[in-house]
Parts: sequence; C-alpha cells; structure tokens
Amino acid sequence: MKIGKRLRELRKEKHMTLEELSVKSGVALATLSRMENDKMTGTITAHTSICKSLGVSITDLYRELENDSKTVESLQQKERTEHFIHAKKASYELLVPKPHGKKIMPLMLRIGPGGETQREKNGTGVEKFLYMISGTIDAVVGDRKYTLRKGDSLYFDASLPHSIKNVSKAGAEAICVVTPPYAT
Repeated sequence: MKIGKRLRELRKEKHMTLEELSVKSGVALATLSRMENDKMTGTITAHTSICKSLGVSITDLYRELENDSKTVESLQQKERTEHFIHAKKASYELLVPKPHGKKIMPLMLRIGPGGETQREKNGTGVEKFLYMISGTIDAVVGDRKYTLRKGDSLYFDASLPHSIKNVSKAGAEAICVVTPPYAT
C-alpha cells in the first residue's frame, strides 16, 4: 500500500474532506491532494500534522506501507541488457533490473581465455562473493591467490585490492554478488 492510499483511507474513516483536513492540519490543499494521489510523499512534519488532525498515530499512517517495499523481481535471460566491459576479455552482466536502491548487486562475470579483470579496490564496507559456474580462475585478493574451479566460491572484503584472471583454455563464468552496490 502506498502512503496516498492509506492517507485517503484514514481521512474517509473520519468523514473529512480534503479542505477540512487542510484547514485543521495546516497542510496546503494542493499538497494533500498530491499526497493522496501519490504524486509526492510529503514531509514527516506534514505527516505528523495530518495524523494529529485525524486523531490517529503516525504508526497508523505507516502501517502496511512496509509490505509494499518488499520487492520480488524476475528477469528472463533474454531481457538482460545491461552489460559492461570490465577489461579486455572480461565483462559483467547485471542479473537484476534496476540495481539502484538494492542492497546487493548480482552479476554474471565472464572472462575469456587468458583474460583478467582490472585490479580494483572498493570502499570500506563493500563485500564480494564469487561462485564459479565454469572454467578456472585465479582470484588475487590482497597478497593471496585463490584458485577457483566449477562449484568453488570465494567471499572477501572488497576494500582489499583484488583482480581475477582466467587461467583455463576455455571461457570462465562466475556469479559475482557485490554489496552495497553503490560503492562499486
């Protein structure tokens, strides 16, 4: 449920018009209208004034809003369009639509024979997870090298300098999950 729908429900339960609520709460009529039509969410100050005028608690206004924030998204392979080249013979493909606002960013890492990613060092708090689907890679994290084959995985603090090299004669593929995505 969106805040506008919830606001309208509460107002109608109190048999109040938008004009009456505007006068009683001190929130502009146009603002209330935009809020109820989900054109804007309003400020916490406006929410508090509205709730006080309606004789309800702020938690009554926010109740059920959390359920709408729970997201389920499906992305068919043929719909994946966001690819970016990381380095020569190495590329990432986003495995989710619209990664902004998500807590993790799942990627498909593909590295051609002899290819490797650029050496990178992410910000503090960034973590990475690799799960090998095919091929063999050497992942250098800090000053240690980890050889990974199909079915192997590696989890590490991505603030350490790291790079990944395909050491097999065929292409290598791995699922790579990064958190938080905005720090990468």
